[in-house]
Amino acid sequence: MELWHNPRCTKSRQAKARLDDAGVEYVERRYLDDPPTVAELASVVAALGIEPRLLIRTADARALELDLDAAGDDPQALLELMAANPRIIQRPVLIADDGRAVLGRPPESVDSLIG
Repeated sequence: MELWHNPRCTKSRQAKARLDDAGVEYVERRYLDDPPTVAELASVVAALGIEPRLLIRTADARALELDLDAAGDDPQALLELMAANPRIIQRPVLIADDGRAVLGRPPESVDSLIG
């Protein structure tokens, strides 16, 4: 498993603690330092079964600076914005080895992949 983690985020820390408490082996990916590629983001969006815009933290200051309206609902443009600006990606994201993924909001959501 891989956890896209931001240690400054309360929800991300809570999800990480759930994984640690369950004794689950995972790779912690600090996605602000090691941003996901467009292909990785596309894969996660598909696994989550959502549109790319739903993986964007639209209230984040950086997202507000970006012209998200210019991207419209163009999936490729939104994925490219996230890859170039990882701070706007919702977090945490847990990706199972079998390709399933879950957004850790609320943190209890990660339980569906560890149980």
